[in-house]
Amino acid sequence: MSIDEGRLAKAGRRQRGSVAAGATAGAVCLASLACADVAVAQSSTELPSVTVEAPNRAAKRSAAAPASRAPQQAVVRRAARQPAPQPAPPTPSERAAAAAAVLNEQKLGYRAMPSPTTLRSGASPLDSSQSVNVVPEQVLKDQLPRNLDDALANVSGVTQTNTLAGSFDAVIRRGFGDNRDGSIMRNGMPLVQGRALGASVESVEVLKGPASLLYGIQTPGGIVNTISKRPELYQHGSLTVIGSTFGGGKNGSQAIVDVTGPIGDGGVAYRFVGSGLDEDYWRNFGANRETLIAPSLAWYGERTTVQFGYEHREFSYPFDRGTAFVNGAPLAIPATRRLDEAFNRTWGKSDLVQGSIEHRLDDNWKVTAAYSFNSETYDANQLRITSVDARTGVERRSNDGTKGAMAYVSFGTSYLQGNVWLGDFRNELLIGGDAQRRVIYRQDLIRQATPNFNFYNPTYGLVQPGTTVSPTDSNQTDQLETRSVFLQDTLHLTNWFSLVGGLRWMEYDQLAGRGRPFTANTNLDGSKVLPLAGAILKLNDQVSLYASYTQSLQPTSSIAPLTGGFVIGSNIAPEEGTQYEAGLKFDLNKRLSGTLAVYDIDKKNVLVSQFNSATGLNEYRAAGKVRSRGVEFDVTGRLDDHWSTIASYGYTDAIVTEDPTLVGMRLQNVAMNTASLFLVYDFGTALPGRLRLGGGPRYVGNRPGDSANSFVLPAYTVADIFASYETRTGPFPVTYQFNVKNLFDTVYYPSAVNTLNAAVGDARRFSLAATVKF
Repeated sequence: MSIDEGRLAKAGRRQRGSVAAGATAGAVCLASLACADVAVAQSSTELPSVTVEAPNRAAKRSAAAPASRAPQQAVVRRAARQPAPQPAPPTPSERAAAAAAVLNEQKLGYRAMPSPTTLRSGASPLDSSQSVNVVPEQVLKDQLPRNLDDALANVSGVTQTNTLAGSFDAVIRRGFGDNRDGSIMRNGMPLVQGRALGASVESVEVLKGPASLLYGIQTPGGIVNTISKRPELYQHGSLTVIGSTFGGGKNGSQAIVDVTGPIGDGGVAYRFVGSGLDEDYWRNFGANRETLIAPSLAWYGERTTVQFGYEHREFSYPFDRGTAFVNGAPLAIPATRRLDEAFNRTWGKSDLVQGSIEHRLDDNWKVTAAYSFNSETYDANQLRITSVDARTGVERRSNDGTKGAMAYVSFGTSYLQGNVWLGDFRNELLIGGDAQRRVIYRQDLIRQATPNFNFYNPTYGLVQPGTTVSPTDSNQTDQLETRSVFLQDTLHLTNWFSLVGGLRWMEYDQLAGRGRPFTANTNLDGSKVLPLAGAILKLNDQVSLYASYTQSLQPTSSIAPLTGGFVIGSNIAPEEGTQYEAGLKFDLNKRLSGTLAVYDIDKKNVLVSQFNSATGLNEYRAAGKVRSRGVEFDVTGRLDDHWSTIASYGYTDAIVTEDPTLVGMRLQNVAMNTASLFLVYDFGTALPGRLRLGGGPRYVGNRPGDSANSFVLPAYTVADIFASYETRTGPFPVTYQFNVKNLFDTVYYPSAVNTLNAAVGDARRFSLAATVKF
């Protein structure tokens, strides 16, 4: 039993019976309630023990007092007729503490526990015809990922794409994805903020393949769902302090506080998460700074659960486009050397408000309603590279920037879940609808000439941020509205075989353009019915086979003007994706779970970017048709009582199949092979404290750096390690953790926009953390 688990178990020892029967009844009641709260608990995990005190025995009768024998016997007979006092039932806090104790060991063993918000149901992954990969809570604690791209290195077939100089999450799934493509969620609802992973996130899940049945307008690669930390009904908290260094005087610090507990005894709970980061950037100048506050409330009633959460974030990041590639190779300069100036950064704030109500109508039906509003405002300075001369070192730059940028998304959904019996067949129904309005707006775009720069002999600080506003580039606007209803039915033909069918009807309209005066370059509306079909065959309680057919839709749009003033209208077909998928899922002894999947995706009317060396800008064109097919394997959980792992392998063959000039080209930033392995050894109770050691590599194969495949980003392997030790200091459990990211200080390039903008991966980073639990 861990120190933390032992602390939680104390809540189960508060009721002490005066007789053995009463104490035993209290223990049975507590155990049954805890198991009901945690359906996924392993049968081998013991609940917190309840201490039973033996009743006081009556003193032996003295031979010197025979006259008192009869009154004593009468008292005993009267006491025997009185019922034994029963202990009070466990409080919600005691039930929550017992449930947490049951789950603690499973979490340490990397147990995947999918959130019901991802598939809009609480069904087991074995009972779904789609693939969901989970990065569990303990993996995030052990690896300390810097951003969402870093966390998703644990998932097959995922690579980084254009992060807008490190200011946005941007991941490709199964060959498709971009920044601001609407695929990043929080608790199943869309985000527009640039970075989604922070101290308030508990775990991350990836729904692979077309997800339009549940999520509307999407690329066919899938969605990424970040899961919030929720209020809990027993009092506990932690304070974590982290110190870090890249070496060479590049240091940083971070503090995280996380406190939760009940408010009264009526099922109301609170949680507060706060975080502050101040860290030097690993390259020759810049800093990462971020503050986060995230209060939340919840009410857990007998049939109703209400959740409310708020998150406010302020940030300042380096706006770093990386380095340039010339003749297929990066510039021959140190990886730490930047090609811009110290004022190249993006700064701003974001706010997220979410609320949900879940009500169980009866033992069979449940209704859920949820709403989310997310907004972000930011400004950015950038010296944009327009050309380089690898022989002389001369670099041409444009002094650009963005002022008054704003984005928001308002989303609401409601859905009903339940079972309907038609004869002997159970139909598991999901019926609902949703609506969304998303706006992305950039007010002032700065474009200003600036003197040349020599990257072989750099002299920084000779220029200041640009101030010249370009009217034709300003007022960039992208507005999207959708309204949808959806239905999904899982027909259980037997206990082992099910068919899945679903439909979404969706209507949408989109307006996009730029300039003063404003010129619309996209102005369209439309509607579409999107189907889903699948089959599930359970070989036993631990293994299932599945197959599915799914579709996706995303309107073709452009903010930038097209050649000849052409406007994308309703006559232009939207991008449509179709996927066939089959695979195997397993959950072995509720310890080790995973998925093996094969898929084939076709997408038509795809927009791709091509760099124009004459203008120094990217231009977009329809590639006609694109195909992505592959094999993926993901596994996470406990191998035995000491070893745990999260591992993946992905093979992605993504090419252009129809286009006048790009036929046969591989898709930009998509690696044909990706793999990751992270192993942890837990010494358990062999030492006075609890020692855990872990680490492993992640591999990304070579990738085309642009749509024309004119250069290739080389393959790379990066290794990370960690060690944690849990002990006790006075009355408080304390965990010390040491991490090394990029152990061998590998220089690598995770993504590129074009030959002039290739991101450089983080250098080796050491960190030491101390967490006090209370």
